[in-house]
Amino acid sequence: MNLKKTEIPDVMVLEPRVFTDSRGFFFESWNERSFQQLEIDMHFVQDNHSHSESGTLRGLHYQISRPQGKLVRVIRGAVFDVAVDLRRSSPTFGRWVGRELSADNKRMLWIPPGCAHGFYALSDADFFYKCTAYYDAEDERTIRWNDPELAIDWPLAGDQPPLVSEKDKAGTSLREAEAYP
Repeated sequence: MNLKKTEIPDVMVLEPRVFTDSRGFFFESWNERSFQQLEIDMHFVQDNHSHSESGTLRGLHYQISRPQGKLVRVIRGAVFDVAVDLRRSSPTFGRWVGRELSADNKRMLWIPPGCAHGFYALSDADFFYKCTAYYDAEDERTIRWNDPELAIDWPLAGDQPPLVSEKDKAGTSLREAEAYP
């Protein structure tokens, strides 16, 4: 497993070792011992699988009392995946990191607790993620995907607005958002 730190050092891109032959490919997407050797020690309690049509934008979501760490990857299609640091004590508070994840590049992104998460489907996509805390609808918060203070450079398709849920449209700004210490 190859690990690359991002502009937010706790958010990491993971590139698995892929074994390919004429029949297809194989790689380990999760191996507790390997991740501990990379000094990423986590305990997962929930797996999620999300399907999004091309042009769908989900997020930016986080849980305030029970923050979730997420190990995310795409198993079909491609997304532009974003993490926003919401830890006020962090030198990167309010900054964002975005990376393309796809079934082809097989990259994964580790998003630690304390970050909001969202993604834009560059194609029809199946998105799989492991979580370190259970989902709690009452605890979930949303920051608007298009908050001008964040100025996320979403790679939107042409002049088409993204497909966004009503909940995500009603998100708060970073300035108004509940954040972590």
